[in-house]
Order: sequence, then structure tokens, then C-alpha cells
Amino acid sequence: MTANETVAAETRRAALAAALAESAAGDRQAFRRVYDLTAAKLFGICLRICGERQAAEDVLQEVYLIVWRRAATYRADRSHPVTWLATIARNRALDWRRSPRGRAFVPVPAGGTDETVDDTPRADQALVATEDGQRLDHCLEELDERPRHAIRAAFLDGLTYADIAGRVGVPLPTMKSIIRRALLRLRECLNHDA
Repeated sequence: MTANETVAAETRRAALAAALAESAAGDRQAFRRVYDLTAAKLFGICLRICGERQAAEDVLQEVYLIVWRRAATYRADRSHPVTWLATIARNRALDWRRSPRGRAFVPVPAGGTDETVDDTPRADQALVATEDGQRLDHCLEELDERPRHAIRAAFLDGLTYADIAGRVGVPLPTMKSIIRRALLRLRECLNHDA
């Protein structure tokens, strides 16, 4: 990243953090700025996890209601504003996937749609570009292929353990064990590299 790109990224971060702080005080114009700066990215997260456009739109609306109510809880010294917002979107979308309506939905296979939501890097891709992200990526690569794919599917793609188990054809308890052991190995690797 060039110096100009770094300055531009920090300017966007500061603008978004300021808009969140103003939203916490009830400023509707500031909340509109939060929406304008983040809607495409958060919609992409919701769509990727929900798998259907209407559900993603509904979940996104709930996400912004949560953001409006909880804007005062955001702490700029603890996380990037996009990370905080993306976490809310991911968790809400996963809640939808785990609901009876979400479990009844059959996702379109990868490549089954031409719909493009957002060409900019996802929040998780931006994190991988940081030093911590690079360490995590290194530790993920140290895992065997099966646990590595399971971790990526669960924590980056937003799939449930049951979804992953079904995709690879193993019982749910086996998949839980694979992911648990992989998380322990990741923690050990990250602590060793620190």
C-alpha cells in the first residue's frame, strides 16, 4: 500500500468512526453517511452468508437497526469501524441461516449466479492484508487441507458446522472435532509467532 493509499484509508476510517459517534448522539445525517459508506460491503457479507437476495436485504435492514441502537458501544480504539459493522452483519446473517427459514433455504451452487454485489475487497480480505492477518494466514497454511478449508468455511464464509459437515460428507460431531483441533493448533501457532 502506498503512502497516499494509507492516508486515504485512514481518512475513510476516521470519517466512518466520526459518523458512528455522531449517530450515537442521534444525528440522522451522520447515520446516513454510515449507511452510504458501508451498505455495499455489508450487503455483500449478508448475501454471501444468506445466499438469497431478499433475505440479505431483510438482514441488512436489521443490521442497520442494530447499528442505530448500538452506535454508542463502538470504540474506535478497539477495532476498525468496518470490522465492527461487518461483525454485526455476519452475526445477524448467521442468525438468519440458523433460523427455520434459513435452514429451509437451498443455496445456489457456486458460480450459479452472475450477480455481482461489490468489487471492493471484503472486510476479511482487508484484515488479511494487515500484519496480524498475515500471521493468521501463515498459521492457516500450516494446517492440513481439510481443517484449513473447514476453518475458512466457518469463519470467513459464514457457514455453519452442519453445512460444512454436509458438504464434505462427515458426521457433525466429527466436523466439530476437526474445527476444534484446528482452532487449538491456530492458537498455538499464533502464540508461538507472537
